Amino acid sequence: MALLVITTATVTGRHSILSSNLTATVTRLFTRTHRRRLITTMASSAKPSPEQKITAPYGSWSSPITSDVVSGASKGLGGTAVDSRGRLFWLESRPTESGRLVIVKGGNEENEEAIDVTPKDFSVRTVAQEYGGGAFSITGDTLVFSNYRDQRLYKQSTASKDSAPVPLTPDYGGPLVSYADGVFDTSLDRFITVMEDRRESSLNAITSIVSIELGDNTIQEPKVLVSGNDFYAFPRLDREGKRLAWIEWSHPNMPWDKSELWIGYVSDTGDVYKRVCVAGGDPAIVESPTEPKWSDEGELFFITDRKSGFWNLHRWIESNNTVEPIYSLEAEFARPLWVFGMNSYEIIKEQNNLIVCTYRQKGTSYLGILDKNKNSLSILQSPFTDLQNITSGVRCLYVEGASGVYPLSIAKVSLDDQASNIVDFQIVWSSSSAISEYKSYFSSPEFIEFPTEVPGEVAYAYYYPPTNPVYEASQDEKPPLLLKSHGGPTSEAHGILNLNIQFWTSRGWAFVDVNYGGSTGYGRVFRERLLKRWGIVDVNDCCSCAQFLVDSGKADGERLCITGGSAGGYTTLAALAFKKTFKAGASLYGVADLKLLKEETHKFESRYMDNLVGGEKEFFERSPINFVDQFSCPIILFQGLEDKVVPPDQARKIYQALKAKGLPVALVEYEGEQHGFRKAENIKFTLEQQMVFFARLVGHFKVADKIVPIKIDNFD
Repeated sequence: MALLVITTATVTGRHSILSSNLTATVTRLFTRTHRRRLITTMASSAKPSPEQKITAPYGSWSSPITSDVVSGASKGLGGTAVDSRGRLFWLESRPTESGRLVIVKGGNEENEEAIDVTPKDFSVRTVAQEYGGGAFSITGDTLVFSNYRDQRLYKQSTASKDSAPVPLTPDYGGPLVSYADGVFDTSLDRFITVMEDRRESSLNAITSIVSIELGDNTIQEPKVLVSGNDFYAFPRLDREGKRLAWIEWSHPNMPWDKSELWIGYVSDTGDVYKRVCVAGGDPAIVESPTEPKWSDEGELFFITDRKSGFWNLHRWIESNNTVEPIYSLEAEFARPLWVFGMNSYEIIKEQNNLIVCTYRQKGTSYLGILDKNKNSLSILQSPFTDLQNITSGVRCLYVEGASGVYPLSIAKVSLDDQASNIVDFQIVWSSSSAISEYKSYFSSPEFIEFPTEVPGEVAYAYYYPPTNPVYEASQDEKPPLLLKSHGGPTSEAHGILNLNIQFWTSRGWAFVDVNYGGSTGYGRVFRERLLKRWGIVDVNDCCSCAQFLVDSGKADGERLCITGGSAGGYTTLAALAFKKTFKAGASLYGVADLKLLKEETHKFESRYMDNLVGGEKEFFERSPINFVDQFSCPIILFQGLEDKVVPPDQARKIYQALKAKGLPVALVEYEGEQHGFRKAENIKFTLEQQMVFFARLVGHFKVADKIVPIKIDNFD
């Protein structure tokens, strides 16, 4: 069995590395656990490399990582929670069930199987702010969740597997009102949550914080507690139910640009009768507070990026309404609020002076213990290099993470009595459970730093070389490169095991996932490179990255392709319109017309582009649809017909324009898909058609897979 190699991590600033033979301990525990749990065994079942490799052109290699494997094996994760018995629950998306999201209850005992909690005719998903998140909450044996079809909240008992969901909120005749990011108020037997009301306008929804009675089966209108601003998130109640914290922000800001943290005092009747702004209210301080959390002792903690420009942990001093940092580090202890319900840190209940947290620094995540009294940070060695949410269990933690050799997973982490060392580390859930046989085909990500067009500035990326134990190319051939531009654009590429990427690299493609200027994970200054310059900085950085790899001998300059979804689709189209670096591109639900997007997109992002683009002149000059004459290479487009973030007209307009110009172009539209593809058959088709499109038009090779290509206008 292959053993896991754990490297010692270091950070800038005051810290300690808690080793004491932990590398060997965690490796042993990890390996023993994987032997028990086949879902995570990166075992020796991988096919051995032949003595003599087959020489074949890059891109033409055969691989067992098929589109069926990619589309069917990769499940998504929508959050975790723990009930009164310490049992873990998680929200799992299933491409093979048309993207349905199901709450799963883990087993308490070693041999106890996980079971589905969500009935077959339900799907747990909220469309609040379109991107959702925070779709379920648990206290004791009570589960409250949002149902995708009607967007109503339902209550369900977790004590019995036959418990049927009971509606809590009114039926408005359709999915017109959504709820997200809720918490229980046990003192008043109610549920406090963010409500998005689209009954008056689907493009200008009214958002508020409301309470919903749990005590009886009488369905009542939610009671508004806090309202008046454009957006709300993270309603969090203290242990006594007397103080409510929340985050709010207003147009044209996004929550990572500028937001405010407020405290409301709660009366005996449940009303918020007094409000205090804790952070974000001082115009002299630019900050974006996020993730408020109360300790059992009543202290309020939160994360903000004041002064340093990095999201660090702070606490509120209630007596004089001041804020003080707990620990300062040039690292990000939070992520941008694209979805509700993120949980980047937890206060350890057994030792309230300690906070377990995740933070990200130069492309790597770390798991740490903060001592809020000593202002010190210690690192816990973990096999994961990419960490997301943390959930407190009973004398343990549940951590969502991944790495270059492990796909997105949930690990049960047990600490010693001093919370200074990991004593047990078990994978309890994996997004891709049957991947052990493909290990020898995996390409490991290489974190690269490359120069941009701005002298002295750099950007970052993860480069994946072509990897296949059976094939090799001739020494005088360089591989074709597929560059991915991530969405957001305020998002981040992650160097983790992703079968979608391995689909390409195992067939002989080089792949690079770019963190251009504007990406998260590198502080506010890096993130704000994109302000007023979307369509310039991102495009230039993607082109610079591709050229850097060509100059380094890692890619063929005549076979550079680019792909991206949503904002990444816009960068793809803009790069093809305004630059000549790439020879073909694929846009997945991408933006072609910035002005049209601003007029038609949902409320959350409706003013986003004001800060990213500028005025009418810039909107026109950076819209690829207005410069069709400058396109000179083939493009394939993929679009969901129910997309409310980037409506279908965007893809249709660019398709018709390119077709009329005479360029090779194809458009694929999917019924029932929204922003991002969730159905296995559509994920499979998109992957296959991108590959065969690139192969036919710029690859100079024939793919090994039996794929029937769609008709390409102006080519077939």
